[in-house]
Amino acid sequence: MNDHPERSRRVPIEISSGVEKRAESRNERSREMRPSKKIMSYEEANPQTTSSLLQKGIILSLNNVGKRYNREWIFRNLSYEFQTGNRYAITGSNGSGKSTLLQVIGGALMHNEGEIKYQEAEIKYQDISIAAPYLELVEEMTAKEMLNFHAQFKTLVLPIPEILQKVGLADAANKQLRYFSSGMKQRLKLAQAFFSNTPILLLDEPATNLDADGIALYHRLINDHTNNRLVIISSNDKQEYDFCEKIIEIGKYK
Repeated sequence: MNDHPERSRRVPIEISSGVEKRAESRNERSREMRPSKKIMSYEEANPQTTSSLLQKGIILSLNNVGKRYNREWIFRNLSYEFQTGNRYAITGSNGSGKSTLLQVIGGALMHNEGEIKYQEAEIKYQDISIAAPYLELVEEMTAKEMLNFHAQFKTLVLPIPEILQKVGLADAANKQLRYFSSGMKQRLKLAQAFFSNTPILLLDEPATNLDADGIALYHRLINDHTNNRLVIISSNDKQEYDFCEKIIEIGKYK
């Protein structure tokens, strides 16, 4: 027999209400973190850096940069400055290091010596777009789904249906990428790069797998969508870079 019933009385604990409050708080944070579906210009998305990026221009400086694999130097002592609004070509024979330099500039590969500086602004991955043969697409997705996925990381300058129309893929918008030809895949890669609202555009062999119509499309994209952008192209095919103002011969930096 218990002489102190009050000691054995259980006090109800309102666990559920606390869990619900925490869940509501997480949901609110989740809603805040979800990317906006609104198509924004670069100025709207980055109001604090717009002046530096688009008016003063981004200057990308390479100072005695070098990259090696094991003991073999791909390039060394490379110093160069890139200015927004200009188009540059990195040229050289197969295996000379063009793609390696482009990936070092884009931050996909680390250099082994020297320094790389972005002046006037802090550059993040959202500020750089790239199209390259070695970049994979998610083949289980459709073209529309792939651009929707891409838009979660970088804002697009046009609605997705209009982008697909411009690159000649409107009729294949709902087709899985596994059924795309190599030329169609390249068109989609170019679409992701050109129509991302980024001040820096890197293109590695951009006409790969394109037919005559695709190459004409590539030149239209260059003419219409590279104003006020820093464009760097890695190629040994003149039709991919014959419009560039500056040429960097990678073979000079061995």
